[in-house]
Amino acid sequence: LNQYEALKNQLNPHMLFNSLNTLRSLVREDQDKAQEYIQELSRVLRYTLQGNDSKSVFLKDEIEFVSAYIFLLKMRFEDNLSFDICIDNKYANYYLPPMAVQMLIENAVKHNEISDRHPLNIRIYTEEEELIVTNPVQPKLTATTGTGIGLANLAKRYHLLYKREIQISENEQFTIRIPLISSAS
Repeated sequence: LNQYEALKNQLNPHMLFNSLNTLRSLVREDQDKAQEYIQELSRVLRYTLQGNDSKSVFLKDEIEFVSAYIFLLKMRFEDNLSFDICIDNKYANYYLPPMAVQMLIENAVKHNEISDRHPLNIRIYTEEEELIVTNPVQPKLTATTGTGIGLANLAKRYHLLYKREIQISENEQFTIRIPLISSAS
């Protein structure tokens, strides 16, 4: 269990840093947008802190949280970042680790060019008791090789909690399939 706690605590500083940078520029440009941004950021942080208590969350709650996180990202990247989300309602009460979907989105944003020239579309959908997050591979020109901590962390959390594996594949698309768990363990 201590191993699990350590994994959970690796997740958040990065997101907070990016959010505060975005907020700083919004405060200068548009007070109303900045206030809306602060409201959504507080939703994200509240979920992050509450989620730290539980080992599993319902998919419907994770997706509601992710919508606030997506709001923050769209404020930062505007029309250059889009999402196609199609979650089958029959999986609403299936479980996954808290912050799993957010981490997968953050991973896509971190490793891909997002610009006028190369807008990024992230698809999030359910299929046969799995949640799939996929995006085109658009390597940044200043390619920062990731530490791999995010995905390794998620894989370890799945293994510790559910004895299940996540699947990662990459060709033109980077695709991650994570199991949806029908009952909490």
